[in-house]
Amino acid sequence: MRADPALRPVRVGSRNATFQHWETLLRNRTKRHRAGAFVVQGVRPITLAVRAGWHVTDVLRPTGGQPSRWAQDTWGRPGARRYELEPELFAELSGKDEGQAELLAVVAMPPDDLTRADPSAYAPTVVFDRPSTPGNVGTLLRSIDAFGGSGLVVTGHAADPYDPKSVRASTGSLFTVPTVRADGPQPVLDRIRALRSAGSSVQLLGTDEGGDLGVRGVDFAVPTVLVVGNETRGLARVWREACDAIVSIPMVGEASSLNAATAGSVLLHESLQQRLAARR
Repeated sequence: MRADPALRPVRVGSRNATFQHWETLLRNRTKRHRAGAFVVQGVRPITLAVRAGWHVTDVLRPTGGQPSRWAQDTWGRPGARRYELEPELFAELSGKDEGQAELLAVVAMPPDDLTRADPSAYAPTVVFDRPSTPGNVGTLLRSIDAFGGSGLVVTGHAADPYDPKSVRASTGSLFTVPTVRADGPQPVLDRIRALRSAGSSVQLLGTDEGGDLGVRGVDFAVPTVLVVGNETRGLARVWREACDAIVSIPMVGEASSLNAATAGSVLLHESLQQRLAARR
């Protein structure tokens, strides 16, 4: 696909206001969300963003070089502004040495609408409460994608799912898994109450090493919201009191607990196993 010759790319040869805006999207969470856009790095994440129909506002590439077929096709897609940057400026944004990356994309964020992440039978919604590490958010997104979850809700004062580290750790799964932010537990609890009022049998489960329900005892045929607590502090009291049950994962060895994203992944895999068994 060739770009419209009438829409010539804008050349950026200095750290002007446009370049500084992109830098801000990468490094400043508050301004990133105020702008409603974020920078996407890497072939797979950009490809999945385009394939999933996310709104790509800007496409950036370095001057010179021999673009691959993928880069030419992505560059030529309609609807995005095109910019050519001096290689050293492009490298600053891509996080790689000059010549290692071909494109960057600026993508608009979707709305934080909890209905986008409603659970269904065999497809649990995961709530990650106050995660502190963007990489853990991305890792959990990858597991939700791999094991067929219905969405991720990040609650409270938390790592940003649109942080570059989260986007990279998700390997593009951010663009295939509905991801929503909520100020705290209450909007999620209100949504669960609304689903139940509408006739859903949705269950709310927490995860903790001292839980009273083993992972094999969970019936994932029931629509499920699964809450994973903060990496250090675990489940907040409000979640413990609201949950129908707290699920534990059997372990051996000297480890006292699992990484939060890993614990969520184990439960998601159990959900997938139940789904596959029901098809036999």
